Amino acid sequence: MTQDAPGASIDTENYRSVWMYLKEVEFRQGFVDLEVNGATVRTRYAEAGSPNKPHAVLLHGTGGHWETFAPNLGVLSEHFHCVAIDLIGNGFSDKPDYDYEIPVYVEHVLKVMDHFGIADAHLVGMSLGAWVASTIAVQHPDRVSKVILMSPAGKEAAAANMARIRAERTKAVNEPTWESLYAVFAHLIADESNRLPDLIGLRRAIYQRDDTRETIDHLLILQDATARDRNLIPEEKWKSISAPVMVVASGRDHGVYQDTANSIAQLIPRAEVFEMPSVRHWPHFEDPESFNAAAVAFLTK
Repeated sequence: MTQDAPGASIDTENYRSVWMYLKEVEFRQGFVDLEVNGATVRTRYAEAGSPNKPHAVLLHGTGGHWETFAPNLGVLSEHFHCVAIDLIGNGFSDKPDYDYEIPVYVEHVLKVMDHFGIADAHLVGMSLGAWVASTIAVQHPDRVSKVILMSPAGKEAAAANMARIRAERTKAVNEPTWESLYAVFAHLIADESNRLPDLIGLRRAIYQRDDTRETIDHLLILQDATARDRNLIPEEKWKSISAPVMVVASGRDHGVYQDTANSIAQLIPRAEVFEMPSVRHWPHFEDPESFNAAAVAFLTK
């Protein structure tokens, strides 16, 4: 075991990295140009699994990228045609000069589905991705088969949580040091050993980009109370979701996400809850064995 800097400890007996999760997975990474809200958006994606299988579209959280699903692609692609993307304004996808509110994300995801010839798909979303997936389930039920929601957002606003996210992400973009990025992941992943250096390095590379610094206010628009309120999904809309839904309840996540998980599970008619008591905001990454088994069981039954 070595320790050189925060988040840099290496367990040589149980070494893990993004690539170690993907080393035997047949997948491809690519970029595709899509028209979104009047701009051409070069969109980064990872694709795994035969296109003849049922489709699954995987959506990350605020400031994220597709590698958050690295521990899941192998198992899920045995059963599904998986497409994981960097959402518009996030990761290594283009960041046009306008605010990224929920309708923009929804348009982006639907354009991705159209590009891959996906009429309907299972949607697997985390945090912001769960908010987008839920909105698609409300507004475009014909495009959705089943939905998995992790650390879901979109039902309520918590001023303290919005302020925390804005402060953390702004600091990390303005000062993209290893330490500032490590601090971001401390709020995303409960167990320090799961905060893999790969993740910190990837996020640092994103936050060092000129286009990230130039558009961070566009990315964080949903942390503004007025903007967030106009994008929230009302209770009656949650009740209208007809697709089967699995809500993942992360026991060590921030309170607003726990509250949202519990409340929407009661509102959505065909919702079930999968409890993961030991994880925080990235349950699928922190405990992929438990998540993958539950996800496959839910999506295939």
